[in-house]
Amino acid sequence: MATVTTQRTIDGAPYHFGTIKDITERKAQEREIQQQNERLENFAGLVSHDLRNPLNVAQGYVDILQADIDRDELTLVDNALERMDSLVSELLQLARTNTPVGETDPVSLFDTVTKAWDSVATIDADLRLAGSGTQILADESRLRELFENLFRNAIEHAGADVEVTVEAQSDGFSVADDGPGIPPEERDRVFETGFTTNPDGTGFGLNIVQQIVTGHDWEIQVTESISGGARFAITGVKTVD
Repeated sequence: MATVTTQRTIDGAPYHFGTIKDITERKAQEREIQQQNERLENFAGLVSHDLRNPLNVAQGYVDILQADIDRDELTLVDNALERMDSLVSELLQLARTNTPVGETDPVSLFDTVTKAWDSVATIDADLRLAGSGTQILADESRLRELFENLFRNAIEHAGADVEVTVEAQSDGFSVADDGPGIPPEERDRVFETGFTTNPDGTGFGLNIVQQIVTGHDWEIQVTESISGGARFAITGVKTVD
């Protein structure tokens, strides 16, 4: 229960009125949503753990066989295992999009970019940092997740040898690549869950990016990079002096 007190004047005399508002139902709904989100993330974590163990075992045997046998079938199996591992990762991330962005702290933009780059399969890709290194207010874990998804998206659509440029700007940052770019008619749809132009894509990555951007009260826009590739501009970001 919550009591709201207001004051009114009648015939020049002040009167106080109290209104009792029942917020019990709303609080119960909030608790239920929170519990559902926790169950979803716990389930995703359990599935991820139980799936990754046999995946790692299978991948290990494939690696051993590929060292001794040159067969196209082994390459197909290897690709399938990588695809399954990617789906497991995105299942976990999709479950976490229901989790609100946590407290924001001063975070080194370029340090976070580098950590995200190192955690993605970018052996043949190149990363370029532009602008002056700065600190921004963000949930570091979710910010790193944002970059990981943008990097995977660049590799998925532009190829393993893509060059990605992360540029720090006065009101935010941008992530651009030198790939084929995104047609103007598709730029409004790329953040939709399940939308992808890659037959092997899941359509989850960019939706996760948008969820993280929205959770920080930032904005994101898809444009064209200088080389004609895709450019994601994130604005509304607060910097730390």
